[in-house]
Amino acid sequence: MDVARYIKDEKDVILDVILPSGIHVKPKYGPEDLEAIGFDYKKDLGEPGEFPFTRNLFPQGYRTREWTTRQYTGFGTPRETNERFKLMISHGQTGLNVAFDLPTQMGLDSDHPMAEGEVGRVGMAVDSLKDFEVAFDGIDLHRVGAGLTINAVASVMLAMYQAVAEKLGFDRTKISATPQNDILKEVIGRGAWIYPLEPAIRLIGDTIEYSIKVMPRTNPVSVCGYHIRESGATPAQEMAYAFLIANAYIDEVVRRGYEPDQFVGRFSFNFNIFGNLWEQVAKFRAGRKVWATNLKERYKVKNPRNLWLRGLFAGGGSGLTKAEPENNIIRGAYYALAAALAGAQTTALCSFDEAYTIPTPRAALLSLRTCQILMEEVGLRDTVDPLAGSYFIETLTKQMEEKIWEEMEEIEKRGGIVECIKNGYVQRKLARQAYEFERALERGEIIKVGVNKYVTEEEQEVELHEYNEAWAEQKIRELRELKRSRDQKPVTDTLKALEKAAGDGENVMPYLVACCRAYCTVGEMADVFRGVFGTFQEPSIF
Repeated sequence: MDVARYIKDEKDVILDVILPSGIHVKPKYGPEDLEAIGFDYKKDLGEPGEFPFTRNLFPQGYRTREWTTRQYTGFGTPRETNERFKLMISHGQTGLNVAFDLPTQMGLDSDHPMAEGEVGRVGMAVDSLKDFEVAFDGIDLHRVGAGLTINAVASVMLAMYQAVAEKLGFDRTKISATPQNDILKEVIGRGAWIYPLEPAIRLIGDTIEYSIKVMPRTNPVSVCGYHIRESGATPAQEMAYAFLIANAYIDEVVRRGYEPDQFVGRFSFNFNIFGNLWEQVAKFRAGRKVWATNLKERYKVKNPRNLWLRGLFAGGGSGLTKAEPENNIIRGAYYALAAALAGAQTTALCSFDEAYTIPTPRAALLSLRTCQILMEEVGLRDTVDPLAGSYFIETLTKQMEEKIWEEMEEIEKRGGIVECIKNGYVQRKLARQAYEFERALERGEIIKVGVNKYVTEEEQEVELHEYNEAWAEQKIRELRELKRSRDQKPVTDTLKALEKAAGDGENVMPYLVACCRAYCTVGEMADVFRGVFGTFQEPSIF
């Protein structure tokens, strides 16, 4: 899951290196290795910016466009979050990656009994359009794109983003929003699901269909291999399962009569970076080729730009440790290096204190500066795909490609990704792998510096972001005032219209936008769907 296994003799000589994806690394590589794997320059590598995009999406890589930086940001009330947004933008951040608190993610208002103790704790608390009006005040939404890290109620948040953009005077056809909107990985990994799989996938289809027609610069889904990896997947499985999930969402929209070329170019991904440097670089080089080939051969996509593996290559939460937390600064720098060498389009680093909680301003700024130093000082913008042609990297990339296809084929043979998630097969497999990794860590078979090797007894003090109970009290007061002062008739009317649309199988997005404009709350809209769709029943994985 994380670092490689090193098999050594009694003199500490390395006898074998086994990467998490199961690939054995040789002591040296040469032309014979490329010949053995059937390497073909044009077929496997090609020119940067050309199919199969192994080397990069752009002909000159970072020479023409440095990566977008989007540090994960959001906590407390929208006011605190807005201040942090502006702080990061003032220091050179070029996009937003919005964190929501757990009640918002679960479609619960701040005054719900189940929200107690969680309001604003791990992200921004959002109850209604009024909160977005505060959070995005003073931010140029034509220039700064926003990632909305939310899934079960992503349709609600995308509708709210459109409503706030228009209220603040921005053109909905020019704003760029990227809701994560990946419910299948939530069932695999994080558990922030609400509705059964079929209607949940339907809601994702609604957001994609709506974006085609109304918000053309929106990336309506960001398939999140990141959390699949954090749940115990190998790097090859992370890519394979994410691609299969993306295929499931494509199939949903194709069933509605659309051609893949009409919308797949707006698909994006969120992938993880931690662990072995070489495996991470090979993972993304191979991943670009696999995704492009998948779209070209399975879905007959013709537009070359629509074949791009676009998204956020970020890292790497599970690579961080509570022990000797300042070591995470160094880890983060190497994760960022891997992202740059792999040709990441957009990146964000987990800050060193995120092993404990959400980052302090100092920690978040250190992560941003790490990314900026790589672009401005170290030379990562000098040439595209600097590791291209390495016997080792090209062999490893080809092997990683084969591993990704193998993992995809294994799931397809078992009935496909939706069925394997529904019956718990994927969850069982990853839970077992995560358990085995932790056992190997405890036994010292896998090395983690400061955890099971080179351990110091002295504890390091870390300044932590502190949760403020007053945030919850303030949000609940504001929510109650909203419910008291708003015009109730449009609230009732729009919620009834939403309920009918959901029950009749209409696209719910226009109705959600109307609800947001009427200042319906997140909980009220989510409850409409609960009433129509029911809730997901998690399969047993034991």
